[in-house]
Amino acid sequence: MRLMFAAAAALTLLAGCKAAEEKSAPVIAEVAEAPPAWTIIAPGGDTLCATGTPYSFHVRGGDASRLMIFLNGGGACWSGDLCDPSLGANAYTPFAEMDSNNPAKMGGVFDAANPENPFTGWTQVFVSYCTGDAHLGATDAAYTTSAGKALTIHHRGKANVQSALDWVYANYPAPSRVFVGGGSAGAIASPFYAGVVADHYPQAEIVQYGGGAGGYRAGAVSGLLETWGTFTNMPDWPELAAIDRATFTTEDFFRVTAARHPAMRMHQFNNVDDEVQQMFLALMGVSDPVRGLMQANLDELAADIPNFRTYSAASKDHTLLRYDRLYTTETGGVRAVDWVRGLAEGRDVASVSCAAEGCD
Repeated sequence: MRLMFAAAAALTLLAGCKAAEEKSAPVIAEVAEAPPAWTIIAPGGDTLCATGTPYSFHVRGGDASRLMIFLNGGGACWSGDLCDPSLGANAYTPFAEMDSNNPAKMGGVFDAANPENPFTGWTQVFVSYCTGDAHLGATDAAYTTSAGKALTIHHRGKANVQSALDWVYANYPAPSRVFVGGGSAGAIASPFYAGVVADHYPQAEIVQYGGGAGGYRAGAVSGLLETWGTFTNMPDWPELAAIDRATFTTEDFFRVTAARHPAMRMHQFNNVDDEVQQMFLALMGVSDPVRGLMQANLDELAADIPNFRTYSAASKDHTLLRYDRLYTTETGGVRAVDWVRGLAEGRDVASVSCAAEGCD
C-alpha cells in the first residue's frame, strides 16, 4: 500500500512539473515582416516642378529582377489661367511634395500589406508629377492669365522622368521584367517611356500599361504637345520621325513604340464614362461623350497593334492602380486585379469590356 501511495505521489509530482514546464515555456509569436519603406530621391540637375520648386520621386526596394516604374497622374495645363496655382483652377498638381504625389498614402498596387497585390515584392519606382505636361515637356513656357499676370511654367516633365530612369539604370542594371505603367497624365506618357526603357534593357521583358487616358480624341492635342516642347530632346527614333507632328495624337505614342518593339505587350484600362477625361475634353473644346471617343481610339489601336489589350469598365471613375477599387472592380466576370496580375506575370491577357453588360 505504501508503495502504491509513493508511486502515485511521484506521478503527481512529475505531472505537476511537466505542467509547470508547459506553462512556463515561452510563446514565440510570428510577426509579419514590415514592407520596405519608401525613400525619397531628390535628383537636382535640370529637374524642376512647374513653378520652380524642387523635384523628387519615390523608391521602394524589392526584388531587383522585377521592376515597376509608375508615372503618376495629376492633370495638365496649357494657359495662364490653368497653370497659375494661385488661381485655384486645380487643373494639375504643381508640387512634388503634395499628398497626391506620395505613394505611401495610396492604396491599390502601393498597398504592400494587401495579399492580393500583384506587385508584392517588386522594386517600385514612383515617378512624381508636377509639370502639367503629361511627363513629356522640355521647355519653359511664358503664359499670361486673363487678368494680365505673366508667369513662367517649367514644363520639365521629360527631364524629371529621365532623372528617375537614370537612377534606376544605375541601381538596377539587369532586371528580367519591367512594368512601365502610368495613370491619367502618366498613362499618356507610358507607351513612350516603355519604348525608352526597352531600348536600355534589351534583355528584359517590358510590359506597358496606361490607365485613364484612352478618350483624348481631340484636334487640340498636337498643339498642346508643341506648347509643352514634347518633341524637343526626343530620342532619334525613325519610328517617331515618321509621324507628322501637326497631327500627332496621344495614341501615336503606342504606335511608335509598337513599331520599334513589336514584341512588347501594351495595355489600357479605362472607365467608359470617365468624368475627368470628359472634363479635359471640354477644356480642349470637345463636347462629345468620352465613351464613344474612347472606343474609336481603342478600336484603331487594336487594329494597328497585334499585342494591344484593353480593359473597359463601367462607371465615371478615373484610373485604377492607385486605388483600392483595383481589388473590387469586376467586368464580364474578370476581376481587374486578376487582369493586372496577368500583366505583371507577363501573360497574354484577353481584352475585357463592359459592352456586353451595357456599361451602365
